[in-house]
Amino acid sequence: MFKWLLTILIALAVLAAATPWLERLGVGRLPGDLKFSVRGRAYFLPLASTLVFCALAWLIGRLI
Repeated sequence: MFKWLLTILIALAVLAAATPWLERLGVGRLPGDLKFSVRGRAYFLPLASTLVFCALAWLIGRLI
């Protein structure tokens, strides 16, 4: 359980650091990706992009 939690935290940190670069590629502009601001701070929830990445990872996993 601890390994999964650590893996998820590392993945979230990497994705948070890569968000500006990924936005230039078009990630985060799909319908279903939420972007809102509260008290001057912007929050980003890439729900649709996450589904696309999961499907792509699954497809790559099936091909390998």
